[in-house]
Amino acid sequence: MSSHHQSEVHLEFEPIGHIRSPFKEKFGIPRQPGVTQHVTGQIVLPNNQTMKSAIKGIEACSHLWLLFVFHACPQGKWKPTVRPPRLGGNRHVGVFATRSPFRPNPIGMSVVRFDGVKEDEQALYLCISQHDLLDQTPILDIKPYVPYADALEDAHHEWANASWEVCPVTFSDEAAQTLAQRPHTRALLEEILQQDPRPAYKKGKPDDKLYGVHIEDLNVQFQFIDGACVVVCVTPQT
Repeated sequence: MSSHHQSEVHLEFEPIGHIRSPFKEKFGIPRQPGVTQHVTGQIVLPNNQTMKSAIKGIEACSHLWLLFVFHACPQGKWKPTVRPPRLGGNRHVGVFATRSPFRPNPIGMSVVRFDGVKEDEQALYLCISQHDLLDQTPILDIKPYVPYADALEDAHHEWANASWEVCPVTFSDEAAQTLAQRPHTRALLEEILQQDPRPAYKKGKPDDKLYGVHIEDLNVQFQFIDGACVVVCVTPQT
């Protein structure tokens, strides 16, 4: 095939389903899958015979690869270099050396834990956990995670070889009382906030700004004081 002909190739993909997630906005989503053990979600697929056949045998998998679209990122506004949080947000590297969502084709890939299948008349639900996906994310494809091939013992990354350092998270009396009957949500919030979701240049620094994040059906406000994240208040989303 000539290079001229290759330049004329045009591809279109239809999502096979979408994600139900407690993450209702981009801010606060973990920067990688697997760092939050308490986050759950569902891949919502149409309930028809074709899709039932497509997921036959998927129960053999403990984990899945998901190919998805960064649907909340502005289309056509990618740049060839980005400033990854791992480098403090002040050093440029090529976009293909990072997992930035701002890409020439806004396609992402995440590995998630697979927790089983549910269904009703409208849809099939693949239950997942330990993910990093925004609510309503379109899913393009699902593939099995195969440990012997996908877990590479000699793999390394020069500046992303270890997880982030975590900061302690505390709750005001008011916030703790609001979450008293929701221990799973409180645990999820702790996992999210101990990763410090602020811009990279603020990581590890005191900050009197009041931040807010929308998780599940809650608005959560927090500050970073004396090296810790303090959850100030938690209120229902209106």
